[in-house]
Amino acid sequence: MRLARRLFLLALLPLTACATGKDAVSQSDTFEFVSPGGQTTIHYPVEQRKKVADLKGQSLREPGKDLSLADYSGNVVLLNLWGAWCGPCRAEARTLQTIADSGRARGIRVLGLNVRDNPKYAADFVKDLGLSYESIFDPSGRVALRLRGLPLSAVPISLIVDKQQRVAAVYLGAILRTDVQPTLDRVLAE
Repeated sequence: MRLARRLFLLALLPLTACATGKDAVSQSDTFEFVSPGGQTTIHYPVEQRKKVADLKGQSLREPGKDLSLADYSGNVVLLNLWGAWCGPCRAEARTLQTIADSGRARGIRVLGLNVRDNPKYAADFVKDLGLSYESIFDPSGRVALRLRGLPLSAVPISLIVDKQQRVAAVYLGAILRTDVQPTLDRVLAE
């Protein structure tokens, strides 16, 4: 038993050695969400934007087809985390479809990220609401966890991602078109 404890403590030693000093602060250029003062809407100036993590997974609409946020590079993307179990997600779905329809020709795309869901319920949600935009199916939430710091318990969550795949804005909670359209238009014009 003592040997097992010593081996356990020795295994932890490298972890504690790396967690002190100046190098303990993340120097990553990848987006990590922090909600200053509990804000639910945050806009990032161009010079403060960071690249979103590589988000990829299976298509909800076409199982077996791979989808990636990187496929949308060069477009402004409204990335929406949702679940069929989420009432506010149902309330905002038609808004997202309207944005997808009106923005497609202009270079605005909507991409869903379906989290912690049953495939049948998620597919029924998309079919019942007549949603034509793609969603990555993420039943385990592992893809969404790449968006470090986002409170996944606050679904729906929407992010506006600029043409260079950097996060320009985050909205916690259901959105209305009037909430996001001005930001989408501004980021598109950049």
